Amino acid sequence: MPAFMTINPEEYKEYPLEVAGLKRMLPICKISENLYIAAFIIFGDVELTKACATELVKRMPEHDVMITAEAKGIPLIYEMARQINAERYLIARKSPKLYMKNPYSVEVQSITTARKQVLFLDKDDADYMRGKRVLIVDDVISTGESAYAVEKLVTEAGGTVAGRMAILAEGDAADREDIIFLQKLPLFCPEKKKEQ
Repeated sequence: MPAFMTINPEEYKEYPLEVAGLKRMLPICKISENLYIAAFIIFGDVELTKACATELVKRMPEHDVMITAEAKGIPLIYEMARQINAERYLIARKSPKLYMKNPYSVEVQSITTARKQVLFLDKDDADYMRGKRVLIVDDVISTGESAYAVEKLVTEAGGTVAGRMAILAEGDAADREDIIFLQKLPLFCPEKKKEQ
């Protein structure tokens, strides 16, 4: 599967995806004049979340704790933790919360977000992961910016990255050898309009 596919956005409205033995039609969404993505949303899709978690659990490397960035990775990491009877998983939050004491923070620019974001990790979570092997989990890795931001939080807290896992590797991320993923997902560019 190529990293990029050329499409006519007026005709090509959905992308058929098969992952973890399930088929879904993903809506094609415009990111910019020259870039479209197939939006993969696991929120609310219990069947898909369970199936993908089961397949990722089969491939997960040795680790002590898992972490994800808020928000789409949360149902996935919960289900993975539930399946392996983990006592705890960690979440890098998009804003500091009242319960957080001296949170760690790092900036991130994701392909699906119009502006820069900041991820925050509670000091108690940072203390918990210190000296541990930490597995980074996400729904989709594209540019890798979110995963890099989480990785920076992990290393600043004194943890060691045990691996990076995602349901989908989008675009050039599918060529990376440091990500364990279930399926490739292309990025889309519009056909050039012919001059009349």
